[in-house]
Amino acid sequence: MSSIAPSSTAATATPTGTMPTGTKPTGIDSTPAVRSRLGREGLLALLGKALILLVALFLTLGPVVWTLWVAFTPVDESGHHTLSLAAFKDVFTKVDVWRLFWNSILVTGLSAVGQMFTAALAGYAFARLSFKGREWLFGLILATMMIPMQVTIVPVFMLIRGMGLSDTLLALILPALPTAFGTFLMRQYFMNIPESLAEAAQIDGASPWRVFWKIYLPLATPGLAIVGILAFNGIWNEFFRPLIMTISEQNFTLPLGLVSLQGQLGTGSMSTVLAGVVLSMIPALIVFIFGQRPLREGLTAGSVK
Repeated sequence: MSSIAPSSTAATATPTGTMPTGTKPTGIDSTPAVRSRLGREGLLALLGKALILLVALFLTLGPVVWTLWVAFTPVDESGHHTLSLAAFKDVFTKVDVWRLFWNSILVTGLSAVGQMFTAALAGYAFARLSFKGREWLFGLILATMMIPMQVTIVPVFMLIRGMGLSDTLLALILPALPTAFGTFLMRQYFMNIPESLAEAAQIDGASPWRVFWKIYLPLATPGLAIVGILAFNGIWNEFFRPLIMTISEQNFTLPLGLVSLQGQLGTGSMSTVLAGVVLSMIPALIVFIFGQRPLREGLTAGSVK
């Protein structure tokens, strides 16, 4: 029986039909219909992302834009909104804005600097010093982050009153000096610094304090910037602790003092209240503008080796 050799142009069966043996499968269907469908899907995905971003933009900037609009366009006697600074003038006439600013700057500044100092010392101790119970104590400090302020405010108030510091600015500063988050953050920064630097300094006769002050602390400046900026923003906007710790108006901070702009039973002008809010935003905005670069460097420092 004679055998017949297969022709070079014979077709090979495929799941989608027959394909000549001399051609190579591309793996991608490049027909116009498929390209059109992929184009529509990409357009829909792009529109979906744009919609999500617009919603996030509205939720983020919407309250800010509304606050600025109401503050700069108070309602006049005829009931119409007019562009003026009358609401800001009312703020300065109804409350002692300069005293409120001074109290807030003093409390916030000293608390932020104190948190930077205590976080650096505690973080260095947990990162580079060996002592019994170090890990257990560090875990206990981290556990305090889970306890809300409302739970500890009563014992803290009793301690402050026992020290004779109730209704003073020190009652707001001293409890804010320790920071569990700052301790954790600085510990991580110090652990990323090579230990060989400290060993070389100790060989040259440097004391432990000098190793910390001259070597480790300058290298951890981005971490200190993060602790300081976050502490400033948090304490500047704080309302609950000043409400509990202070009684006299001369010791009120800015968020607490602006409450009086609402008037009795909330009968005050909304434009005046929001004008005070706009004034309170200025220092935090200044700190963010000047601290944006060290904050960005601090957040990305751990990702670069």
